[in-house]
Amino acid sequence: MVEPLWTSAQIAAATGGTEIAPFEVFGVDIDSRDIRHGDLFVALKGENADGHQYIDRAAEKGAFGALVERSSNLSDDTPAVAVNDTLAALSELGTAARERLTGKVIGVTGSVGKTGTKSVLAAALSGSGETFSSIRSFNNHIGVPLTLARTPPAVDYAVLEMGMNHAGELRALTQIAKPDIAIITTVEAVHMEFFDSVAQIADAKSEIFEGLQPGGTAIINHDNPYFARMLDAAKAAGADNILSFGFHDDADIRLVKQKLHDDCSCLVADVAGVLLTYKLGIPGEHWVRNSLGVLAAVHAAGADLGLAGLTLADQRPPKGRGRRHVVPVPGGEILVVDESYNASPVAMAAAIQLLGGTAPPAKAGKRVAVLGDMRELGETGPAHHRDLASTLAEAGVTQIVTVGPLMRHLVDALPPSISATHCSNAAAAIEAVMEAVASGDVVMVKGSNAVGLSAVVDALIDLEHRSVDRQAAG
Repeated sequence: MVEPLWTSAQIAAATGGTEIAPFEVFGVDIDSRDIRHGDLFVALKGENADGHQYIDRAAEKGAFGALVERSSNLSDDTPAVAVNDTLAALSELGTAARERLTGKVIGVTGSVGKTGTKSVLAAALSGSGETFSSIRSFNNHIGVPLTLARTPPAVDYAVLEMGMNHAGELRALTQIAKPDIAIITTVEAVHMEFFDSVAQIADAKSEIFEGLQPGGTAIINHDNPYFARMLDAAKAAGADNILSFGFHDDADIRLVKQKLHDDCSCLVADVAGVLLTYKLGIPGEHWVRNSLGVLAAVHAAGADLGLAGLTLADQRPPKGRGRRHVVPVPGGEILVVDESYNASPVAMAAAIQLLGGTAPPAKAGKRVAVLGDMRELGETGPAHHRDLASTLAEAGVTQIVTVGPLMRHLVDALPPSISATHCSNAAAAIEAVMEAVASGDVVMVKGSNAVGLSAVVDALIDLEHRSVDRQAAG
């Protein structure tokens, strides 16, 4: 018999709420469209919608109970717990969930790479015990407590992604998560709209160490220019153990040897004195560095390094973060590299460099980049976009399609060897890309998520179906 994740009595005790009618649930969700049979539906009030309007829909989809606000005036037989504020109650439920966890909790943050690192780390730990992790990028004041509330109490490892774009946000999240292990993947010029310097971002990311539990471990990227600053922050927070990772000779978990390929990397790492030879199924040097952070966390958790190394070979880039698609087209095929999920200066440069190291499907094929605005860079935005010109030239990119007003700064800085088509939106970019890309090309798509370049990726992948349709009609 499967034990319930929560009973209504436990939810009421955790949140200070009142049972309207008793129930048991086996999952938790905040979106009525995602409700599964047996879930708790948490009715949150947002800027554009009120979850209380969807309580009946959630019940129809199989929710066994709801967390609602007292003002909702539900009938006395509704399986629900009533509270003053459902957002605050979700945070309290997450706090209660953390208190009952017996396994190790690992918090992952960083300017870039935290979602991928979280996913790869969860896979690497799964061979050593039952592992639960955040889905998608659930990393904010809603996502972190929601993930904790969903976590079964007896898991061996819980891996939480933790994000921020303002100072103080991680300080609040880490007091809920109370990690046993905390990782900062890197600190870069991301969210500069809200900070005066990258050093301030390093300080904000270092807030994650303030919630470390006694005996906990802080894991820091030794290659980052702000390593010493983060190290001091970890010590000031009272971290009992500190591990560094990276390519630096003094890193505790360091790269010894690497061979980069189009679709993977073959690596040797020194993990605190133990040599580990492993294959990483995700290409790119930035992924190599992140894999060292993963191994540092596996080591800190006391999990099996050998099993983790075997698991890394099976990893593939997540959707929107480097996933590759070979698409048949008339006359041959194209290779589509989907980096469309998000963008920052360092991530954009890494993606372009990876494109430069990727051979087109045909010898005569060209490298094409479809690039959208990088958002939240504040006054530094134009300069960061202009700086991409030299990176594109060094990578051997000969044609680009750009989207958004900030990308005009890049177009103006391009050398004559790179031809550009500038578009105002993703819909126009689709037409431009279709004209630019030919059989034998490799095309990489990257931009901030708000630009919507995933539509360009979908259109390129759909070329396979159009090709089949044309052949059938012919």
